[in-house]
Amino acid sequence: MSRKIIGPFNRVEGDLEVQLEFDGDTVKDAWVVSPLYRGFERILVGKAPEDALVYTPRICGICSVAQSVAAAKALQMAKGLTMPHNGRLSHNLVLAAENIADHLTHFYLFFMPDFCRDTYQTEDWFKEVHPRFKSVQGTSAKEMLKARAEFMHLLGILAGKWPHSLALQPGGTTRTIGQQDQIRCIGILAGFRQYLENTLFGCSLEELTSVISKPELVDLFSQGRPASSDMGLFLKASSQLELIKQGQGPDLFLSYGVYDEEDGTLYKQGTVEAGDYAALSQEAIAEDVSHSWMADQSEALHPFEGATVPDAEQSDGYSWCKAPRLNNKPAEVGALARHVVDEHPLFQELATGNQGNVEARIVARLMEIAEVVIAMEGWARQLHPGEPICNHASMDDTAEGFGLMEAARGSLGHWIKVKNGRILNYQIIAPTTWNFSPRDKDGAKGPLEMALIGAACRADEKEQPAMVQHIVRSFDPCMVCTVH
Repeated sequence: MSRKIIGPFNRVEGDLEVQLEFDGDTVKDAWVVSPLYRGFERILVGKAPEDALVYTPRICGICSVAQSVAAAKALQMAKGLTMPHNGRLSHNLVLAAENIADHLTHFYLFFMPDFCRDTYQTEDWFKEVHPRFKSVQGTSAKEMLKARAEFMHLLGILAGKWPHSLALQPGGTTRTIGQQDQIRCIGILAGFRQYLENTLFGCSLEELTSVISKPELVDLFSQGRPASSDMGLFLKASSQLELIKQGQGPDLFLSYGVYDEEDGTLYKQGTVEAGDYAALSQEAIAEDVSHSWMADQSEALHPFEGATVPDAEQSDGYSWCKAPRLNNKPAEVGALARHVVDEHPLFQELATGNQGNVEARIVARLMEIAEVVIAMEGWARQLHPGEPICNHASMDDTAEGFGLMEAARGSLGHWIKVKNGRILNYQIIAPTTWNFSPRDKDGAKGPLEMALIGAACRADEKEQPAMVQHIVRSFDPCMVCTVH
């Protein structure tokens, strides 16, 4: 038996350390450590409620729009506001642009370079993957960064800038939409579609989104342009490394639902446990701090009642991350969870044994790019140039609300309580807080801690096992959001 500390991880937003216990070449146990504390929740206490729109986007440089949307939704509920047609569509377009950019960044810059490690030199896919995805030197990153930069002009048009835009408000956005703006957005999306179809997928977005089973996915990427596309190269490597058997998390998936439509959301809200769908009860969410460096509390608390009080002397603590639980159980969040909750047949099949895995998480993110770009094309066409884009209302001196939404990495929630016109309590649960949580009072591991157990490591690479890297990165950690 031996114990290793893996970290700090590079190509991760923020600071991450993973402690592993090996039995031979196999991971027997794992502890996930967030070694940084920030304190945004305490900073917000005593501030004017609307200040949350200024402070919370600064939590992260990658997910800043997601934090804005969650804060705006919490204030929207506290004010009892609704959004006009254009405000809803503009929110969707801005959030979708950030989420898709996040998916691309994760795939090309964070996840795929691990397939270029020396340990894979003898694999028959290595000669194709290495020149495309080698960190810094690979050809794919340059192409992706150019396409992403052109795509993100959408954020300049609709939100003024990125990151840390102040345009997103509880009742809509501050940026009115003219006809030229609408035409430019449609043109940007058309150019981005060409990049996706020619380079990432090697097929039309509609061909990919029509896939509903694993055999259909294998068939689509087995020949022609899809086989040599960037997604095709991933599937080839994944198949030979059997990534569908690696990184199995809990059998509970959670999604808050995202992208508001007139009659619901593009991805629906709910939970799936052991394959069974159920409606979400946000009252069932609570945070446990028994293994966090937080002041002790007698039981897990709902965010409205919770507190964030740092205490580095907690004897059982090993992370600044809290342990969110749904009905006292750890839950996996992210693109795979969104698709499983949405009852997509391909992802119900890929989530083998009703659990997530490395391959399913990556395919879900790539599929979501195609699905959401198609939706964005529709939202851009549905904008009504010149019509109202934001509603306004004052807030009572005593109020409360919560904002639940989906960032690229998964479920993000903000809870706010206001008293005497000032913030009394503000609590945030970020996607990586769910996925990278420490153990709870019952000893139940967080999703990544579960997923790492049994990881098949090669005997010659224990210092930086590639499979551990694949499993960790399949969740796409955002540690700065986690410890906010």
